[in-house]
Amino acid sequence: MSNQIRFDSLPFSEGILAAVNEMGFEFASPIQAEAIPFILEGRDVIGQAQTGTGKTAAFGIPMIEHVAPFEKYVQAIVLCPTRELALQVTEELKKLSKFTKGVWVTTVYGGDSIERQIKSLKAGANIVVGTPGRVIDLIERRALKLGQASMIVLDEADEMLDMGFREDIESILQEIPEERQVVLFSATMSKQIMALTNRYLTNPKLVKVVKNEITNVNIEQLYFDVKGRAKMEVTTRLIDFYNLKLVLIFCNQKKRVDEVVEELVTRGYAAEGLHGDLRQSQRTQVMNRFRNGNVGFLVATDVAARGLDVENVDGVINYDIPLDEEYYVHRIGRTGRAGKSGKAFTLVVGSERNRLREIMNYTKVKIEKGVIPSFTDVVGVKKGMFIERVAATIEEGDLEVFNDALTSLQHAGYTTEQIVSALVKISMGVQKNEFGDENLEGEFERQSRKYGRDDRGDRGDRGGYRGDRGSERDGRRGAGRFERDSRFGGREDRGRDRDRGPRGPRNDKEGKPYRSDENMVRMFVNIGFNEKISPSNIVGAFAGESGIPGNVLGQIQIENKHTYVDVPKEYANVVLDKMTGAQIKGKRVIVEIAKPM
Repeated sequence: MSNQIRFDSLPFSEGILAAVNEMGFEFASPIQAEAIPFILEGRDVIGQAQTGTGKTAAFGIPMIEHVAPFEKYVQAIVLCPTRELALQVTEELKKLSKFTKGVWVTTVYGGDSIERQIKSLKAGANIVVGTPGRVIDLIERRALKLGQASMIVLDEADEMLDMGFREDIESILQEIPEERQVVLFSATMSKQIMALTNRYLTNPKLVKVVKNEITNVNIEQLYFDVKGRAKMEVTTRLIDFYNLKLVLIFCNQKKRVDEVVEELVTRGYAAEGLHGDLRQSQRTQVMNRFRNGNVGFLVATDVAARGLDVENVDGVINYDIPLDEEYYVHRIGRTGRAGKSGKAFTLVVGSERNRLREIMNYTKVKIEKGVIPSFTDVVGVKKGMFIERVAATIEEGDLEVFNDALTSLQHAGYTTEQIVSALVKISMGVQKNEFGDENLEGEFERQSRKYGRDDRGDRGDRGGYRGDRGSERDGRRGAGRFERDSRFGGREDRGRDRDRGPRGPRNDKEGKPYRSDENMVRMFVNIGFNEKISPSNIVGAFAGESGIPGNVLGQIQIENKHTYVDVPKEYANVVLDKMTGAQIKGKRVIVEIAKPM
């Protein structure tokens, strides 16, 4: 810990030091140590950091230090992409300002009473945290005045831009005086982010958390190679075997969220779902029940859980492997907080191993293969817990009133051993099902052992996506299912696709007209090599969003600005429906049937 910076060594007021001490913070996180000095100086700052790195305190502490207390006007504003993140940031800022008198923080967001929010603003809020849409609404009503604000923070700016808030953000910036401090935090540095910073930030200082600092060392990360149909069974076995009480389960689709919740509830687990179709009041109720521990298992999509921060989460289960490497970091960052340990389990089906390797390359962490607990393993763990509870209950005493129950059962002809075994079974709630004695390990792993392959990923592995990062750079090594037509990768072709709609298939690499299998439908996707798309990204998105097996896709032809994908006819309508509005590597895509030449 010698290379870390202690909070009490930084130039903070007594109020801030008292607050961070009460919150249990002793050392500044990397993003805090780098960003706080520059923000305190009043400089514009670009912070590249993911959820769970302590970025709220990184901008919140200097913001509170700069506020003139007891002055009843808005001095600083924080923009957040979602209501959940806005509420989370507000809660953190209130904790940080607890011992700083005269600082008042309020939250404004859609789905809540605007009259209540206007009343709160009129009372004299110093710091406003809000979503762009509601902030604009309040400005237009002249209830929110930013003419004296000197600081604005754009939290998770990449997400706000992806959600279409750019015009709102620019309108809000125009309401704040030119002499202002702008702090922007983003998980990625996209072209949109850079364009925004170039226009509105003055000589900004860039601070970032490097990749080897992204994943928490307190999180045990394991993957499990499973049969697709056994995902739920493996999930519940992991929950029971590791005795997980508060768990976040991530899916790639809203429909999958509802299915998983229904199955968990059927099996006796207190579960609820969180996705974009819920009204704000419903989302708030679900989150409160999860935070309070009344619901132990929250199933969510990545977008719905953006900015979600709940203490004491035991573990994260990636029911669906994330479609983007950064989503993985966001997901597992919900556990292992504040020095506590956590678990992150990822269920991998068949050829998804390739996507898992991409995640490991990105995070610079080797995710070890876990062993799926058997039915006997789960029963053994529950037996041990049951014995401990029984022993504790006996020690408590006051059992006389229940003695006649045992006598009644014995008079009915049951032995003491039968009675005790039945009580154990009822208490444990374990029922042997069709998976009881089955090997739930995926076909991919069994084949790998059969042919002597190891976990490093054999280039000739028939279970994976053919071609890896290297083959994407070399068209000859990537020959086969995923091919890039070399005629479209050179400089002379750049810009050729501008303002054109879906086009028909190109010629194949031998110059002959490409002919798709008559059982396939050729589809056009409006992204390509310019967006650094790989075949595994395409397969992952199509399989994850549509629920179709990734190995049924035909040839994938990636060009500079678009991609062609062969999809079996029976899945065509499903793909067109489910891929509408979907994202690949954070970019919303258009998927259409390719037009013939």
